[in-house]
Amino acid sequence: MDDFMIRFLACNIFISGIIGILLIAKRIFKNSLSSRMQYNLWFLLLVLLAVPFIPFRPIGLPQIFSWLGYLRTSPVSGAGTAMKKAAGTNPTGNTDWMNDFTLSVNSEALSITGYILLGIWIVGIISMIILIIKSFLHLRSLEKSALPLQNKAVRTLYNRCLDEMGIHNTIPVYSTAFLKSPIIVGLLKPCIYLPIHLISDYNGSDMRYMLLHELQHYKRHDAIGSFLMNLAGVVYWFNPFIWYALKEMRNDKEIACDTSVLKMLSEDDYEDYGNTLINFAEKVSLTPFPFAASLGGTMKQMKRRVLNIASYEKPSSLKRLKGMTAFMLTAVLLLGLAPFISTYAAESSNYHWNDSGENISTRDFSEEFGTYTGSFVLYDLERNYWLVSDKAKATTRIAPDSTYKIYDSLFALEAGIISPDYSLILWDHTTYPFEAWNADQTLQSAMTSSVNWYFQSLDKQLGKSALQSYLDTIGYGNQDISGNLASYWMESTLKISPVEQVELLTALYQNDFDFAPEHIQTVKNSIRLSASDTGTIYGKTGTGCINGEDISGWFVGFVETAGHTWFFATNIKADYSATGSAAAEITMSILSDLQIWK
Repeated sequence: MDDFMIRFLACNIFISGIIGILLIAKRIFKNSLSSRMQYNLWFLLLVLLAVPFIPFRPIGLPQIFSWLGYLRTSPVSGAGTAMKKAAGTNPTGNTDWMNDFTLSVNSEALSITGYILLGIWIVGIISMIILIIKSFLHLRSLEKSALPLQNKAVRTLYNRCLDEMGIHNTIPVYSTAFLKSPIIVGLLKPCIYLPIHLISDYNGSDMRYMLLHELQHYKRHDAIGSFLMNLAGVVYWFNPFIWYALKEMRNDKEIACDTSVLKMLSEDDYEDYGNTLINFAEKVSLTPFPFAASLGGTMKQMKRRVLNIASYEKPSSLKRLKGMTAFMLTAVLLLGLAPFISTYAAESSNYHWNDSGENISTRDFSEEFGTYTGSFVLYDLERNYWLVSDKAKATTRIAPDSTYKIYDSLFALEAGIISPDYSLILWDHTTYPFEAWNADQTLQSAMTSSVNWYFQSLDKQLGKSALQSYLDTIGYGNQDISGNLASYWMESTLKISPVEQVELLTALYQNDFDFAPEHIQTVKNSIRLSASDTGTIYGKTGTGCINGEDISGWFVGFVETAGHTWFFATNIKADYSATGSAAAEITMSILSDLQIWK
């Protein structure tokens, strides 16, 4: 929850930009959109304000189209049914590759900042709720002091307005001395409250317009909109752009209500309706209840409403068509931006996999994963066939941890820092927690024991500029190495998804990078785990450790057999004990089930 606040604040930057886009769209389509459509556009914003709290990533239109093709399934060759556990199995007879040595990274500073921000946010929410409760208690006192409407003329007029609008439900009407403006309040049981001074100054036409206005709020279910606006104001109390948007939404709600009343009137009555607002401008005011719909408003708001009434014309069929088109275009634009304000997407950016032309099937491997969450991805090169479990997780980018060392070594070979014949780097006698690290290392030994200092030395000699160039060349994940040079791949800025891991391994195998073939072969040799008459398996584990807890485990690689090559990537997540060796055991079990590797 602490890191949620960091992502939530980042999402608010995008939300503020979306508000700007919405305001621009309203201005561009002002002459096409009706008042009601302009008000309804704000509900798109309210929907978007809920996106950061959705516990999964919203999908975009490209993904929807690609998923249509994703429904095609193809059986994997020789898939077995009995699960054979690989726990404790080791294809090489060497246990080092199963014990993925890793060092913990510390995220305490980020956690403290997140918890501080979370505390401030909650305090603000509580303060807003207290203000709403105070307003609600004020309303309760008003309800106790209000009396059922006694004026016969007003009651007769009210019943006539109900018939005129085709409303058959009973909506109680009360009179009170504690309001200056008529209001309708209540989400489930709405009531109308009329100020006594307006009843005593009774004017038939003016009162009719006021009643029609309040009843339009009821007929249009504006109480729901008011509730959602107040909820948004409570949750986003710290964002001034959202407060401005909510104010504009309230203004548009009243203008839309005015327009709905005008549709019921003849053109000769438009001026009288406008005069009603002008005549009572000094008597009506903003309601003290944020959850009530009111005739009143500030003088600036009243001016906007009067100008809208003065320029109102009943829309033609062509204008309604233009308005609907403009509304749909704006809706598609705004809703298309939803993935950018997902805190889930902010946590780990999504890889937009262009899988529309791929032969893909899905399978549930939850039994193999046990208590871990995660995904498994398999690609059959010869058949151009994919098998994926949990596509959402398979396309979620996360830290590669030690699996990145496959490509780090390739970069060092290409740069001439090490060579296929000589890759020795001398140990500087710094004491490390793993005995295997406290010795001189070659690429083979460093890859086998996942020796961090060896690859950190390669990076130091390469430099960030060269590293960035190589990452851009092969398209490695998000290509972000803005983190510390010694740890950017360890639960830091560099991210990659399981699908991308498989795609890159395939590209490495076929040397789509156009690197020196001997360098490709050297890297392949360094991750070879087992070779026999039946085939060869290559792989690299990786473990993400934060604050002493293993929270992410990787196992990526490929299997070569007679006539077939399969590429795989497994990632597991948990609060603890999610290691590369555990991911390897799960992978070996799945490969055994699929009769790919025994």
